Amino acid sequence: MAALRILASTRTNASRTFLRSSPMIYSNNWTTSLSYSTVPSTQPTNSEPPTNTTPLVDPLPDIKGRDGTTDWSRSYSGLSTKPFPKEVADVLLAPIEPDDVEMKPDGLIYLPEIKYRRILNKAFGPGGWGLAPRSETNVGPRIVSREYALVCFGRLVAIARGEQEYFDPSGVATATEACKSNALMRCCKDLGIASELWDPRFIREFKAKHCVELFVEHIPTKKKKKLWRRKDQPKFGYPYQEGN
Repeated sequence: MAALRILASTRTNASRTFLRSSPMIYSNNWTTSLSYSTVPSTQPTNSEPPTNTTPLVDPLPDIKGRDGTTDWSRSYSGLSTKPFPKEVADVLLAPIEPDDVEMKPDGLIYLPEIKYRRILNKAFGPGGWGLAPRSETNVGPRIVSREYALVCFGRLVAIARGEQEYFDPSGVATATEACKSNALMRCCKDLGIASELWDPRFIREFKAKHCVELFVEHIPTKKKKKLWRRKDQPKFGYPYQEGN
């Protein structure tokens, strides 16, 4: 009898110990104890990312033509591969001369396209650069456009679409040549040539120092309007007349 009491007491104590150490879920009618189980971790033991051994494909391939030379109508060969030498960069990034800047009557300042060609010739040498067509000439009812690539030292530098208006079918040829010059000017922006002309602060300061806005009279119609010109340029001629 005493042995049975000792055994019952032992079981009761063990049950109390288990209940104290186990989490409990309570409900209205019953109490259940939960036991923990050890779950193997699914995280990889090696935290280093896997190494990709597949070689990268050149995103800008050198596309060849039938004769084995680079097809500049499609190729991007040499784009951003390395900077040009310092002596070339110094020429391209040199500040523009105020005397080279022209002004249109509407107040737009610009650098004549021949000045861009002179800068390129000075930087790369005659024959060291060129414009390659990237598309066919698009002739619209009033405008001509074509895409060109600027290639320097055998490397693609920039791509831009030039455009030029024309007013008579006989002027398409001239407009096509002007379209090429317009594309050249736009391509030169990527080289930093005459970048001041797109700087609003430079434009304001240049116009305040070198230009003047004044009223002129359109002689045939007697209408007056404001026009711009450089201070060192002569007065407007016919059909305009500057006021006194």
